[in-house]
Amino acid sequence: MLCQRCKKNQATIEYKEAVNGKVFEYHLCPACYQEMFGSLQSANADLLMDLLAPKMQKTEKRCPVCGTTYSEYQRTGLLGCPSCYDAFKTELMPAIERIQGHTAHVGKANMNADKSGYHRKLQELQEQLEAAIRNKEFMKANDIYEQINAINAELSGVKNDGEGGQDEQH
Repeated sequence: MLCQRCKKNQATIEYKEAVNGKVFEYHLCPACYQEMFGSLQSANADLLMDLLAPKMQKTEKRCPVCGTTYSEYQRTGLLGCPSCYDAFKTELMPAIERIQGHTAHVGKANMNADKSGYHRKLQELQEQLEAAIRNKEFMKANDIYEQINAINAELSGVKNDGEGGQDEQH
């Protein structure tokens, strides 16, 4: 988590203050805490820092492959590896959609589009197939699977004779 004050450094201090029955909570880096509330000179404050810092580290989302944290990505704008996209998917997708207008890769217009739009249709059918399997709709999944096979056969130039065998078109 980033410091609520400077929004640059890692927040390692959680400070709660009750004023007139209202509780105010701050997540701050050590430098901002020192500027706002003075130095952490007491032994109790050092003990408190030791207890709080590891807890905050453990709860932060981290890529299991490279160890990059989401706050590091927020600070630098860089992900550590391809697995970061999976690890931070829920956080990244809204930003990607806001920036690019969509979350599915479409490439440059008409650069890799085939005449009948088969490749895009295959991608849509694959997503539908996965959803049907997840939802245990096996009859629907079978219908979608047959559509995928028909398109693949069309793309490869193979004609399905309806009896499980395939003949090449010439």
